[in-house]
Amino acid sequence: MGQTYKATGINLKGSPMGESDRLLTILTREFGLIRAVVPGARKPNSQMGGRGGLFVVNELLIQKGRSLDKIAQAETLESYPGLSRDLGKLAAGQYLAEVVLCQALSEQPQEELFCLLNEHLSRIEQLPNAGEGAMSVPVLAHLTHGVYHLLALAGIAPQVQSCSITQRPLIPDFTAPDWRVGFSIAAGGTVSLPEKRRLEGPGSGPAIELPRSASYTTKFASSQTGFKAGTETRPNKNSALKSIAIGNKVAETTNNSYRTLIHPERPVKIDTQLNAVELALLQQLAEPQISWPHAGLSHLRTQNTETAWVAVERILRQYAQSQFDRSIRSAALIDSYFASLPISP
Repeated sequence: MGQTYKATGINLKGSPMGESDRLLTILTREFGLIRAVVPGARKPNSQMGGRGGLFVVNELLIQKGRSLDKIAQAETLESYPGLSRDLGKLAAGQYLAEVVLCQALSEQPQEELFCLLNEHLSRIEQLPNAGEGAMSVPVLAHLTHGVYHLLALAGIAPQVQSCSITQRPLIPDFTAPDWRVGFSIAAGGTVSLPEKRRLEGPGSGPAIELPRSASYTTKFASSQTGFKAGTETRPNKNSALKSIAIGNKVAETTNNSYRTLIHPERPVKIDTQLNAVELALLQQLAEPQISWPHAGLSHLRTQNTETAWVAVERILRQYAQSQFDRSIRSAALIDSYFASLPISP
């Protein structure tokens, strides 16, 4: 990259450094995650101060350093001011940034991840404000949508359209109030409860070998990014082959496929159960857009989709935390909103 290099990046994290500097963690299109110092950013009336803010997108000229690079010039391209004017939107943006930090790579181009994050931040910013003291459910829905797309881009989105054990399609039954489907983090997604009981019952037989793609497909389409509908996303090439032992499964993954051995004598752990509305919302997360208020479920206007979105976000969060092996700290802000503050319809 030489003594100086140019990059376009969005600020994901910042902290004070020294007397007046600021240390930024930046996701760039060209080089992935970088950490760079903004000299004098905390001085009063510093021209660089605003350009070091959270979610600000800058065209950067960066000077290479021995341990840390320094930002020599920055020209702001986007700043998402609407996020900072609504605490609920700001919390959602911080949540997405934290998920990106879990999966972003350094010293490698991250064009798709950069564009995907900016697309979802833009969508959240454009939502109506909930008003003081509230976080709107549309913000929660769009946050959950963004998290699913980020997981899909990383190649680790949960299986939600079919049973993780049998691979048979799962269709929500809105006519049966007690209808439920399981969600198993260890199994990688949704599980048919009757099929689980059948396989784990007496005389269930030997292990079942099922083919399953290690790649996940997202239907996300962005006019800005060129991330087309039906794009196939794959795990990082550095993890082309992994052997994973997860409870009742042993899965060998490659860039093309892996095989799953289901051992009926080892019960599949069900982390939660979803009703028909919750499953329908979960299944629609792979779509390019979600439409509020009912995300395409106009025939369910009497259903409590607000509560359903809270449940879907929480199970997807648990799944993401398991995949990344770390907690999402920003999620505590989301919990506090829906525990004590009114939900805007």
